[in-house]
Amino acid sequence: MILPENLEIIEGDIASYWIEDGILFSLSKPVLRTVNNISENIILVKKITKNNKMPLLIYLTNSPVPDKATRSFSKEQLPNVYKAMAMVSKPGLAQFIMKILFQLQQPPIPMKSFSNDVEAKKWLSQYI
Repeated sequence: MILPENLEIIEGDIASYWIEDGILFSLSKPVLRTVNNISENIILVKKITKNNKMPLLIYLTNSPVPDKATRSFSKEQLPNVYKAMAMVSKPGLAQFIMKILFQLQQPPIPMKSFSNDVEAKKWLSQYI
């Protein structure tokens, strides 16, 4: 994934962000997620989106598995920030992350994994 050159890129500790066509894009960074950096990231995302829930297209990267408290906190916060989430990654990574985060439970927002961003954008367009 190459960051767009014609759009403002906002750098956070766990991801780089930009908005395009009503969708918030995120290029994930390979850092361990903690309750603290997730909390800071939520503040950043709300600032970027002017506190409006938006659909998120996230380009996933391999990163360390967060602890149970962080996974639980992340799951609780998703519906406060996003309308829906499309995860773009190499095959298997998104499914692995969803399995870790939502063991035997439905995600709190619509979520789907994709191997390319064209299909992800198409799916997210219904949530703009």
